[in-house]
Amino acid sequence: MRQPVVVVLGHVDSGKTSLLDGLRGTAVQAREAGGITQEIGASFFPLETLEQICGALLDRTGAALRIPGLLMIDTPGHAVFSNLRLRGGSAADIAIVVVDVLKGLENQTLESIDILKQRKVPFLVALNKIDMVNGWRKGTTGMLQEVMKAQPPEWNDELEERLYNVVGGLTRLGFQSDAYYRVKEFRQQVTIVPVSARYRAGIPELLAVLIGLSQHFLKGKLSSGQAKGGRGIILEMQEETGIGQTANIILTEGTLAVGDSIALVGREGAFRSKVKALFMPKPLDEMRDPRDKFTSVESVYAAAGVKLVSSDLAGVVAGTSVASFDGDAQFVALRSEMEKELSSVLVKTENMGVIVKAESVGGLEALLRMLEERGIPVRKADIGDITKNDIVDARVVREHDPYLGAILGFDSRILPEAKEFAADTPVFLSAVIYEVIDNYSQWAAATRESDQRSALSSLTRPCKLKVLPGTFFRRSDPAVFGVEVVGGLLKPKVRLMSGSGSELGTVSQIQENGKPVKEARRGEKVAVSVNGPTLGRQVKEDDTLFSLPTSHDARMLRTKFLSSVPEDEAKALEEIIAIMAVSDPLFGF
Repeated sequence: MRQPVVVVLGHVDSGKTSLLDGLRGTAVQAREAGGITQEIGASFFPLETLEQICGALLDRTGAALRIPGLLMIDTPGHAVFSNLRLRGGSAADIAIVVVDVLKGLENQTLESIDILKQRKVPFLVALNKIDMVNGWRKGTTGMLQEVMKAQPPEWNDELEERLYNVVGGLTRLGFQSDAYYRVKEFRQQVTIVPVSARYRAGIPELLAVLIGLSQHFLKGKLSSGQAKGGRGIILEMQEETGIGQTANIILTEGTLAVGDSIALVGREGAFRSKVKALFMPKPLDEMRDPRDKFTSVESVYAAAGVKLVSSDLAGVVAGTSVASFDGDAQFVALRSEMEKELSSVLVKTENMGVIVKAESVGGLEALLRMLEERGIPVRKADIGDITKNDIVDARVVREHDPYLGAILGFDSRILPEAKEFAADTPVFLSAVIYEVIDNYSQWAAATRESDQRSALSSLTRPCKLKVLPGTFFRRSDPAVFGVEVVGGLLKPKVRLMSGSGSELGTVSQIQENGKPVKEARRGEKVAVSVNGPTLGRQVKEDDTLFSLPTSHDARMLRTKFLSSVPEDEAKALEEIIAIMAVSDPLFGF
């Protein structure tokens, strides 16, 4: 039997990286950008380690260890990484879904379970952070049963209550489940193992259940690990001192050996190459950031995290497949399949949208999914660094839509010749995908708001006024009288009209308590000086007056800026358009 590939999924901050730290004894999370796992990492847990951690439990049940170990892929748990998880799910034999005991099943937890259900990947639940349940006695580690006995009754009662909240949530999703110590039929029920990653409580039980499920229910699948042809996923490309360019891969099927012919995918398509060398990480070292040197091997069989060296790795795209082959016919079939896989991610249209760049297929998929969820259109999505052509594309978009003429780069950089050219083009770069999206969204919203304020300030705003009785201070040249703003916004230099649509004149000044003011809003009572009318003739006490925008201004306010004006201003606009429609039916249209 080959070692099963185990994928760890869960909501952001549920503690999945901490859980692997507890198993692995390495501090991956402290080295992750933004505190959230950004790449798929892999760790091999050999037979000896598993026996040391949970051998006593397996002895009690009479279950012998038959698998050579476990290969764990630490997959990001946030929703935007659903494509990476989808790929991880399809490559996984079994999954651990990490659930925060205090929060229960959250959005990304449900999404993870949905993906596993689609891919028919069996899973168990690690109910994490039991040390955060009220009453926990610190310093208790190891076997869960002993830990639970050391806790006060109120802790056990609350744990049971929270556990059954998760059981209820899984029932609503169509799964029967229970705590591992009450499960009678593992084939029909999802197993829940309470754990504390922080204190490593319940880790032995979690591994024992994982091993038991793998050996009993994946026997047929795991026995095919030494099939001849090798196939895997390139996690990332890395430059290694003394070696050069290398590819970190997860071998998911068959065997791979030095000298094998392999098919790889570059930006221009699939091509042939040969395996020059293979390096395996030493057990319990994290593949992306090992604390020790790699071990050179002649061959490797699935499932394994392996570093591959070839003379043709320049330009290979991270996130694509690698596969060994025999003969031209097999390569032609592989090339067609691999190129189709890459082209399904890349985007090139004539539509108005942002330009998206990423260093890997997984990163690009994640970025595109999040943009789609937020309704942000994409003109072009590609692998690699930002070039001068990308700047030109963004400028073309900006001429039509200034808020979409931007470039978003995840783990990408701007090439020097592009940087000199990009002074007036917004470029958003980050090693944390959420920051790329958030920074762009905040810029677009702020720019749009600023532009709207500027455009609105140049328009005649709708305004409805009531002439106050007993406030005629000057009859004409200019007429000075008191008004109450019934609705809308009154500003100087605005033309006024009567309730019948007759133009009266232009507001030259607004005063409140004898002092000039820039504007008056609904409910405010002010004095206005207006060039044009004579009080008692064109303007009388208790008259209703309106501002008089141009037809163009009315149309812009009715369409483009309607959502930006208050309800009372929108109502004043409706009345103004109705009054003017008597003499001009197309006013405001």
